[in-house]
Amino acid sequence: MVSRLFWVQPNDSSKALSLKRQASTPEMADFLRLSRGTIDDSIVQNLNALVTPARYGFDPSSTAERQIQPTRKKPIDPQACQGFREKVLFPSWQTRSDVMNYCAGVALDPDDPDLVLRQAESAKDRERVIDERLDPYSGRFFPREARTESLASLIRNERMVEGIIRARTWGLVTERCGDIGVEWEEALNRWRGSQERK
Repeated sequence: MVSRLFWVQPNDSSKALSLKRQASTPEMADFLRLSRGTIDDSIVQNLNALVTPARYGFDPSSTAERQIQPTRKKPIDPQACQGFREKVLFPSWQTRSDVMNYCAGVALDPDDPDLVLRQAESAKDRERVIDERLDPYSGRFFPREARTESLASLIRNERMVEGIIRARTWGLVTERCGDIGVEWEEALNRWRGSQERK
């Protein structure tokens, strides 16, 4: 289950998204916000959770004097980092990409359910008699934006936001886990390739 609007078919190897009901821009934005908040916005806490403090034991000298400079962050086990990237981070990114790609496909759908309503509003506006001397603003007409247009606009914005968030998250991951020598796009594409081979 991805959200109440989108769901992933668990038995399908392609993990294609299906629409439970008509795509809704506020629900898609809420899903992306929630997903980002769970993984990317709390990336420092998620990485700190990978450190196993019991392995190092308590050092009493750490409290002997006041720490003026920040202490060095404990290294994270490379296998834990790889597991986090492959089992948590990349699947989360892929799910968000799938939702945005699906919504972009919906935005291209020519069968807009609001089309009839917008046409009726336009016809009613043409029939209106306007006396601009009485109300100078009555001549203005702001047609309703098509659902597909607003969804496409939201998708463009969300993709830009997603790129910024992923770059920030990847920077923190490589800082704490060690640089694997590739940018986030390449790392995600490699992970996708490994998932297709499974």
